[in-house]
Amino acid sequence: MSGKISPITMELEAGTYWWCACGKSKNQPFCDGSHEGSDSTPVEFAITEKRTVSLCVCKTTGDQPFCDGSHDKL
Repeated sequence: MSGKISPITMELEAGTYWWCACGKSKNQPFCDGSHEGSDSTPVEFAITEKRTVSLCVCKTTGDQPFCDGSHDKL
């Protein structure tokens, strides 16, 4: 991979979200259906109250969908 891929940090409202696990979504870090026809499936996650999160963009995290620093090892 060229360049460093950092997580996307944002404030999310309470609700259910779908994290893109395939890396093809044009709406990163969220799924836009671009995985259709592949073996990849998005990851559903829920936020129970408004909070700031760091969502993985490199797709190597061990704590999907949240960043665990794995991008530092790429």
